[in-house]
Amino acid sequence: MKETGIQQINLTDVPQISQHVKYFDGEIGFADDIHSTVLFAEAFKVNFVAMIFCTSGSISMKVNGIKYDINANDGLLVDMQSVVSDISYNNDISCKIICISLEGGVTFVTKSILEAFLHIKQNPVIHFSHDEIELMSRYYELALFKMEHPGVGSSGKETMHTILRAYVLDMIANLTSHYGEDNDIMMRQGDKIFHRFIMLLAKSNGTQRSVKDYADELYVSPKYLTSICRKHEGKTASDLITFNTVGHIKQMLLYSTLSIKEIALQLGFDNLSFFGKYVKKHLGHSPNNYRKINGYGR
Repeated sequence: MKETGIQQINLTDVPQISQHVKYFDGEIGFADDIHSTVLFAEAFKVNFVAMIFCTSGSISMKVNGIKYDINANDGLLVDMQSVVSDISYNNDISCKIICISLEGGVTFVTKSILEAFLHIKQNPVIHFSHDEIELMSRYYELALFKMEHPGVGSSGKETMHTILRAYVLDMIANLTSHYGEDNDIMMRQGDKIFHRFIMLLAKSNGTQRSVKDYADELYVSPKYLTSICRKHEGKTASDLITFNTVGHIKQMLLYSTLSIKEIALQLGFDNLSFFGKYVKKHLGHSPNNYRKINGYGR
């Protein structure tokens, strides 16, 4: 899809863009080469979050018109709705790329992860120590081993998400040593409100609430909250609330022993029929069928 001449890239497009995708399940993608991405388009907008780790050589690119140079042991966060252009690299480039979709409400996104992402959006290049980049590479290698040896231990998306969750949590722990505690002082008022809204979303644990509920808690109008969300993520406040709720629904349907009624009540749906329609609308199946087709209980 194109928007004002800029090619838009969804996570589902990634396997067609690069021949070096090592793993892809619709929510997570791992790749270890940037060459075919460069050949794809001169400029493109990404509708997912990506982290690029440079292990050797160097890469240069513009993100939203700002040029960034990424050298060995550097990481670059590319946020949703970012326009990437002018990619160049030297011959000995080696990198790891991890792409994460937030469209379906990824279940491992936590308050600490969202908070760190908000902080490093102000300066998306992070220089890691040798040991830190080695740890990131080992997680990547572990994920690849699981893909190549599905018969060893458990398999499936749950295992991959567990590995990725551990990877992200360690990455966040590393980031705390690179970013101070005073970032909030530098934020503009709109940034602070968006930051607080994301924290409230994470704290809600997927409970269904209206835009007005959040706006009232933030002492702003629903219209203003939505305008801030559009500015930061290209999505409405309602969209972000839905992504958060749907992510928790998926997690609870697939990885908990709670009944459908218990899940509905825990997430704030008093009407079981409405919950069923909500799940059907966003996941394409009734709660029970979604469990069955995804191998729940096997």
